[in-house]
Parts: sequence; structure tokens; C-alpha cells
Amino acid sequence: MSARTTVLVVGAGPVGLAAAAELRRFGVSVRVVDAALHPATGPRAMQLWPSGLAVLDDLDVLEEAGRLGQPVRAMRFTLAGRRRFDLSLGPADQPLLLPQHRTEELLDRALRGLGGIVERGIRVTGIEQDTTGVRVSTDGPGGPGVIEADWLIAADGVRSTVRTALDVEFLGEQVPMPLLLAEGRLTEDIEHGAVHYSMSEKGSLVYAPMRDGTVRIYTAVPPDTPLTEETVQRLLTERGPRGMRLARLDVVREFTSAERLASRLRVGRCFLAGDAAHTHAPLGGQGLNLGLQDVRNLAWKLAGVVSGALHPDVLDTYGQERRQAAEQTVRATHTMLRVFMLPPLAARVRDLVWQALESAGVLRRWFVPLLAGRRVRYELPGPGRRAGARAPQWALAHAPDHRLALVTGDAAAHWARALAARRPHLLTHRTAPHRGFLLVRPDGHIAASGSTAADREAVTRLLDALDATARRANSTDRDVRGAGRP
Repeated sequence: MSARTTVLVVGAGPVGLAAAAELRRFGVSVRVVDAALHPATGPRAMQLWPSGLAVLDDLDVLEEAGRLGQPVRAMRFTLAGRRRFDLSLGPADQPLLLPQHRTEELLDRALRGLGGIVERGIRVTGIEQDTTGVRVSTDGPGGPGVIEADWLIAADGVRSTVRTALDVEFLGEQVPMPLLLAEGRLTEDIEHGAVHYSMSEKGSLVYAPMRDGTVRIYTAVPPDTPLTEETVQRLLTERGPRGMRLARLDVVREFTSAERLASRLRVGRCFLAGDAAHTHAPLGGQGLNLGLQDVRNLAWKLAGVVSGALHPDVLDTYGQERRQAAEQTVRATHTMLRVFMLPPLAARVRDLVWQALESAGVLRRWFVPLLAGRRVRYELPGPGRRAGARAPQWALAHAPDHRLALVTGDAAAHWARALAARRPHLLTHRTAPHRGFLLVRPDGHIAASGSTAADREAVTRLLDALDATARRANSTDRDVRGAGRP
């Protein structure tokens, strides 16, 4: 006997929980299974940039996250010559330091509030699919079973069972040097509200104080480095600011990372998201945010297809767009890692370059938006030079469902209202101080922009391509006309 659901989510980490909650918010039936009997513990990702926080906002848990986490208002750099500078972060770029288990608790609460639960101890053992659905073989506390679903989202991590079952290659390579992660307390007070980057000639060190006073430390180390309190103190002395002393060590471990990207992010009715789709060096805290943006990209499209509003072709764009974002992120983190692991002579050159870039304002204009996710841009067919970019803050609003929003000034409001009235299943309209129009997707990216009559006509064609109802009607018209021919 098999159980059927619209979407099966495999993996109950933050990406899987977010995917399930977003889909439930859009009214889609979802089941979530995870091989582990209990949620994961221990230090993992903790930095949520605005692109990731947007998902918490979607699910109405952002306010609680803000109470639990530590907002970051600056990035503090100490170079090898002890030259220091700050990169202040404005509201649009501020991350939140929140331990991953707290993020998962909030997402699990959101899912439960929407009527969903996580079914634990259920391991995927096989996958079959055809044009009508996916059949997943499982093994769990009750023995072997089968789950049937219309669609499947794999959010089961770097060692994804689903990715292996789908025979998808995970292309890339290991990062050459392990990283040491330590958590504890320091003897001196470290100013909260900042992530600190200490870049000495003997190596670079990243440390960040959390709300409870615990400090998280990252640094690259040679293989087989002893994981002791003495090692951590030595690294603080060599690579940190003068006088940095460890008062208490709670956690120390070594981990390796990789720069890999799945060869396909969609296989038929199955989608890969989060670490199952891509992984990279952890500097800059991009991994979790990239996965949460996978969710935001996919959820509205899948919900629209399930409801019959969006044509299924829109799902092909998930792999295309998220591959672009993942490639951009992997390149950025690869560069950051190399910059932080330079030998002494090259480190001195690096510091001179960074001082020049900071003085010229380049780091503030380019580096900060890169980390915050504002530089991720898709290559979209819509009109206007802004198509594919993230929408400005004034154009964003809480997306109630899968529909796009046409944001216009008063001059274009009549046209936009009429267009939205003809496609209420696909489009909403709102006004904002703006000369032309922006067509904003529920994931916060601009599908089209412009101000001319030609731009408006292009938007109509774009909506025609997305609109399942319009395409069904056109197909029926062609069939009727064809049937009347001799």
C-alpha cells in the first residue's frame, strides 16, 4: 500500500523545512521525511544574510529570529601590518548570526503551524519516475514502504541519497586545506554586532561573537593539526589581534569542504536543492543562504504549476537560474578562500591592495553586496535592463502566493490594473513611486522592467508564456481551427 502526496521533500535540515513550509504556505500538500531519528546538533552554519532572512520573513518567523540572533552591523578587518578598517553594513546588507539549530527550530515551528510534520527515521532506498509522478521506496521504523508523489525535492545534503539514486554527478573538487572550527569564550570583551577578519602573515582568522557571548572561530589549518585548547590558543596568538586569550573552549573540530555543483538540478519530476545541489568553501556564510534561495526560487514556480496557473515549462528555469547563482557563489567563495590562505609575501601584497580598495570604496560597493546576495542576477528574457536583478527594497512586499506583482507609478496604473484583472490567477498590482514599471517575482527578482509601449507589449508576451490558462486556450483554438479544415 503506497501513500500519495503532491510534493515529497527528502531531508529535514533548514532547506528541506523551508521548502515544505513555503509550499504549505502556498496551499500545496507536502510530506517531509528524514533518515535521522533526531534533528542534527552541534555547530553548523550560523550566518543568515538578507537573501536567506527573506525566507524567514515569508514564514513569519523573522521577528523571533531577530530576538534569538545577533545582528551584524559591520565587518572589521585587521591586516598584517595591524592596519584596521570597518565595512559598515546598512539595513539592506545586514546578516544575522543565528546557530543553525535555532534556524531549524523556527522553520519546524513554521511548518507545524501550517499543518506539516517531519517523519523521521525514514530512509530513501530507491526512486522511480515517469511523466505522471515519482515512486519512492523507503525503509523506516515500520519496515519497507513506498511513497508516491507528483514531485520530489531532494534537500538531503552533500551526501544526497536522492542525487545518487538519480545518477547525477557532483562535479568539482575538495578544498585543499582543512578548516578548524572552535567555539568558546575569550578573556576580553569582543564587540558584538561585528564579524572580525584578522589577516596576519601567518594566516587568517575569522571570529564572530554571538548573542550569548560565545565566540565562533574559523581558520585554515594543516591536516592532522591537534584539536586541543593549546592549538586554538596558539592560532589566536599567531593570527588574531594582540592579547587575544581563550577563557573557555566548548567545541573544537576540523572539517573539510568542497567546491562542487550537481551536473543537473532537475531530473524529470525531481529537484535538487541546498547542499544536495551545490557546496563550496564556508567563508562568508553563503551556503545556507544559497540553499534557502533555491527554495524561494522553486516554491512559487512549483506551487503555480500545481495550482494550474503556471505552465510546467516554468520549472525548467529552476535549474538554469540556480546554477547561475551557484556558479557565482562558488567563484566568489573560491576567491575569498585563496585570498585568506596566501603565504606571507603574497599576504603583504594583498593587504596593500585591500587598503587601496577600501580607501576607494570598492569593498563597500562591490564586496558587501556580493556577500549579501544582492549581486546574484539571472539571465532572463524579460524586457528592461533590470530583468534578472534583485528588486529594490521599495518594490518588495510579502508575496501571498505564486503570483507575480506588477509594481507601477500612477502613470502606468490603469494599464497594470487592467492587465491584472485579466489574469487574477497570475498577477497582482500595486503602486509605488516609480516612473515606469517593475514585474517582480515572488522570489524578489525582477522579471521585466520598462516604461515604453514596446516594454508593455513584451510583458504581455512574457505573461502569455507563463500563463497555463492562456496556453491551454490557445491550444484549444488551434485544435478547433484545425478540425474545421478540409
